[in-house]
Amino acid sequence: MARREHSRLELQRKLAARGFEFPTIAAVLAECSDRGWQSDARFAEGFVCARKAKGYGVNRIRQELRLRGVEADLADSRDWMTDMDRVYTKKYRGKLAVTTPRERASRARFLAQRGFTSSQIRDFFERLGVDGEYPDTD
Repeated sequence: MARREHSRLELQRKLAARGFEFPTIAAVLAECSDRGWQSDARFAEGFVCARKAKGYGVNRIRQELRLRGVEADLADSRDWMTDMDRVYTKKYRGKLAVTTPRERASRARFLAQRGFTSSQIRDFFERLGVDGEYPDTD
């Protein structure tokens, strides 16, 4: 626990893998939570910041939080348009404008694979002045 925050489920899995019984695990995790040593909210906050820094979108982060046993709605309180702009600008530095439908679709797929929703992608391209259909990722 000293290197990074862990979710309750991660700690439960680690302790179970080391052969501890469930009642013991539950008691230890309750004690850690009571003393403030473990917090899923604190874990989620750090996790969201780290994943956003790597350019991941809300869908990807929600999925990863669910895998770690944390409520996915903790990922919703961020400015995803700014993050998408940063990821898009980094990827397409030399050529931000979209000129063909094929290029637009390719860029929309890239953003969808990073975990941004179709409505976020649509709004982003509208802001760039690009029209068209985009893959549905919601």
